[in-house]
Amino acid sequence: MFDNNNKTRHGMALAALLGMSGLSGAAWADAYEDAAKKWIESEFNPSTLSKEEQLKELQWFIKAAEPFRGMEINVASETIATHEYESKILAKAFSEITGIKLKHDLIQEGDVVEKLQTQMQSDKNIYDGYVNDSDLIGTHFRYGKVVPISDMMAGDGKDYTLPTLDIKDFIGISFTTGPDGKIYQLPDQQFANLYWFRADWFERPELKAKFKEIYGYELGVPVNWSAYEDIAEFFSKHVKEIDGQRVYGHMDYGKKDPSLGWRFTDAWFSMAGAGDKGLPNGLPVDEWGIRVEGCRPVGSSVERGGDTNGPAAVFATTKYVDWLRQYAPPEAQGMTFSEAGPVPAQGNIAQQIFWYTAFTADMTKPGLPVVNADGTPKWRMAPSPKGPYWEEGMKLGYQDTGSWTFLKSTPEKRRLAAWLYAQFTVSKTVSLKKTLVGLTPIRESDINSQAMTEAAPKLGGLVEFYRSPARVQWTPTGTNVPDYPRLAQLWWQFIAEAASGDKTPQEALDGLAAAQDTMMARLERSGVQGECGPKLNEPRDPEYWLNQPGAPKPKLENEKPKGETVSYDELVKSWQKANK
Repeated sequence: MFDNNNKTRHGMALAALLGMSGLSGAAWADAYEDAAKKWIESEFNPSTLSKEEQLKELQWFIKAAEPFRGMEINVASETIATHEYESKILAKAFSEITGIKLKHDLIQEGDVVEKLQTQMQSDKNIYDGYVNDSDLIGTHFRYGKVVPISDMMAGDGKDYTLPTLDIKDFIGISFTTGPDGKIYQLPDQQFANLYWFRADWFERPELKAKFKEIYGYELGVPVNWSAYEDIAEFFSKHVKEIDGQRVYGHMDYGKKDPSLGWRFTDAWFSMAGAGDKGLPNGLPVDEWGIRVEGCRPVGSSVERGGDTNGPAAVFATTKYVDWLRQYAPPEAQGMTFSEAGPVPAQGNIAQQIFWYTAFTADMTKPGLPVVNADGTPKWRMAPSPKGPYWEEGMKLGYQDTGSWTFLKSTPEKRRLAAWLYAQFTVSKTVSLKKTLVGLTPIRESDINSQAMTEAAPKLGGLVEFYRSPARVQWTPTGTNVPDYPRLAQLWWQFIAEAASGDKTPQEALDGLAAAQDTMMARLERSGVQGECGPKLNEPRDPEYWLNQPGAPKPKLENEKPKGETVSYDELVKSWQKANK
């Protein structure tokens, strides 16, 4: 496809890159292989591959990179620990091993989406590849601006697809697959939104006795929202102080900021039980409350058959507001996501219902109030409790899946060179070490490795969760959402009205549902999304839809059943039995 023999064209760039000059073709090949061996010895361990298998994999990259040597390729991702490792370590290793100069920019998540949107709209190349959340899968499969990974692997990227890529080993591949069966993105990192709690406090005999005396059941991991609320009240209103420090039973954030939208679109409604059954997302109504017929979104308001402003969503929003005001530190109301994230590590929070496992690395640093002297955490993570509208077969929470995404507007040669780097960052040669650094696992083989077993005691339940059958209930935003960037923008503005008290949860969600329907009507009129674009239902009496099976569900007479808890040890044992 490309000129493999024109070495003079790239000679100066390679000499600058590798600090070498005047080498013969054979010597160049030896230099790349020497670099590969160096990186295997110094950095890429542990791995699920033997050193011989690692070298064989890297030799494939050396050979596949020949047409692209000397090129300068630019990719972008958001700034989290996993991508910092890629930017600082893996990009350098890739450049030395392949001769392709790789620049991996770290920018804010919103900036990644903005750059991606700009390139999609202008068809002018900005980056040669993006790590873009799989939340945009519904956007990508409708607009036709993305080169599906499966098309590339079978087409112009066939000769540049790693034989040992092992797509079936990726635990998030269903999240990046469209309704047409095509894989649109390649998972690069994953983290889940789970329940977090101070296991050491939960085991204190005097606290266990006091909780049982007040609430009539055992203090433990909450199975339902009723128990979470009781535990939040217990620590904030009854315990109040532990070891001389003011403590709280809940942590959250409420400032009017784009991150307030993520707080909800990252599956808050599904945790309460809004939407329909179905994995990875509810069908026909998903956790955003958007109904589809076939592949066409038909509405998000209850009057159009959606659930964005239905009873379960209103319940979820009401609990968010009540718990934030009653049980979280007073300053939480004015915090953003990034400001609230480090607070549990400071040692005065008993539990958090909405906590991302991406914080694991930061919560296990020696010397923190939540870490023991031996390096083990005083806290644990567990499955999120279920709201009263939740039914078996529904998703239970959110899982972020940052995934390699390539646009048709990127010149073919640049896209294929970036495709090589993307595969390098998820290859079995490097993926286990990357997982141990960033704690955002993507491969089944890494999760089940001996290295992860050895790391487990210091990771607060991360390994146990990802090895458990429960993990399939945590999924990203799905294909019902036709334009993630445009619709996601609406959420934080309306949710802020409820968080501030300017409007009731019902009023705020009525506004959000109407705004989503208006945006989808614009998409419908434009026709740009083709046969899977929105086609809104005509409004009708909400009672019609509330009386139909599934979502939207009618309001429950009792939204607070008796609290139910389980001991953490019994929970882990049940997972282990289920995996046998």
